[in-house]
Amino acid sequence: MHLDFILQKLEGKRVIILGYGREGSSSYHFIRRYFPTMDITVSDKSETLSREDFLGDEHLTLITGKQYDRNLNDYDLILKSPGISFSKLDYLVETERITSQTDLFLQAFHAQVVGVTGTKGKSTTSSLIYHLFKEAGRETILAGNIGIPLFDVVERMTPQTVVVAELSAHQLEFLHRSPDYAVLLNIYQEHLDHFNSFNNYQIAKINIARFQEDRKFFVYNGDDPLIEELVQSYNLNRDRVIFGTKPHSGIYARCEDDVIRFYNGKTLLDEYDLKDHTHLPGRHNYFNIMAAIAVVRHFGLTPEEILHGLSSFRGLPHRLERVGTYGEITFFNDSISTIPEAAIAALKALRKVDTLILGGYDRGIDYSGLIEFLGENPIRNVAFTGPAGERILTEWKASSQPLPEHLVLENDYRRIVAFAFEHTAPHKAVLLSPAAASYNQFKNFEERGDLFKQYIVEYAKNHNL
Repeated sequence: MHLDFILQKLEGKRVIILGYGREGSSSYHFIRRYFPTMDITVSDKSETLSREDFLGDEHLTLITGKQYDRNLNDYDLILKSPGISFSKLDYLVETERITSQTDLFLQAFHAQVVGVTGTKGKSTTSSLIYHLFKEAGRETILAGNIGIPLFDVVERMTPQTVVVAELSAHQLEFLHRSPDYAVLLNIYQEHLDHFNSFNNYQIAKINIARFQEDRKFFVYNGDDPLIEELVQSYNLNRDRVIFGTKPHSGIYARCEDDVIRFYNGKTLLDEYDLKDHTHLPGRHNYFNIMAAIAVVRHFGLTPEEILHGLSSFRGLPHRLERVGTYGEITFFNDSISTIPEAAIAALKALRKVDTLILGGYDRGIDYSGLIEFLGENPIRNVAFTGPAGERILTEWKASSQPLPEHLVLENDYRRIVAFAFEHTAPHKAVLLSPAAASYNQFKNFEERGDLFKQYIVEYAKNHNL
């Protein structure tokens, strides 16, 4: 029945798949599986895409190059890929025509989906929820922004399957239905190049719960004033769990030292001592853990099952990932850090950082808070890289904050790694937490982190460390 809903939405429509990356390719193959002779248009900015990529599909129209986003109102359905932005178009696309994999999937399967979003922490939290379900023997699938398109899991689902979907703001932007179980971790300045304004980005994020029916389940960060404001603004009447550092009138979670406690008003419901049960460092990860526990306890997992699952969960690559210790210096890869708040959280989590690597692609984010934090919590050595690193250094010099003892402005990561080895004190740490996107120099943050790790190993090997 749920699959039939998606097929009915597509059948007989003039469909354009806008953007042919991982999700666009998934959409094409999904449609072809059920509608072998439907006329489809695939449109992508890349001119390297050719008809040969579609095995001679006679019912395909292919548009490539700069004109790929022209005349979109000629189609009944615009199946938009997440990376495509309409903010720079010189004409208005009729929003009722715009949909996406996420939108169609949630319209069909919202009752089976735990959707997780947030500027930071969504991959870790989604993976943790999935891991806790799986370890407890529940039927579950992890998909979405984590790298598995939602259409790719439809045929693996049964009515009992819980789909844990990591959802980006891009995926939430044009939504008609929210997941019945929604998690919103935090909202910081991010992706302003896509959304044109921070307000548009916030609206996309609150869509995670905005289109739920009343009394559906919503977990959110009560310490985030932007989220609280959006909850009040949209009058979200939900069965909710609030997590953070403050008490609330309904059900809420607080972390006190290493213990997470759930309350209903003043009544203690249950507690989870994390001291020997987690490998995720830092206060920000305790927030992720609170959100994950809030979801799985709602589904009936016992404290014993939850603590067992937490004990066996390891963090994801590029997220405060311990690379190793070489020559008495420990290296951490936090390449996922693309905003200043993430870099600050990483520094607070590790507390032994002697060398920090900052910078990358400059999206115009405000770095004054990071500069102030580094002035009050000095790091001896800082490598600045890319246009963002150059701007951070320029603004730091113009501020009243003291500069690092050793600094370098460098784009070559081999030289940055050498700088780190040369200046970091023994028994201290080197942290790549750039507070900036990577695509001025790298394909994505994963490539940046992988090369960082590669150059560390190469340097250590060449110097017999």
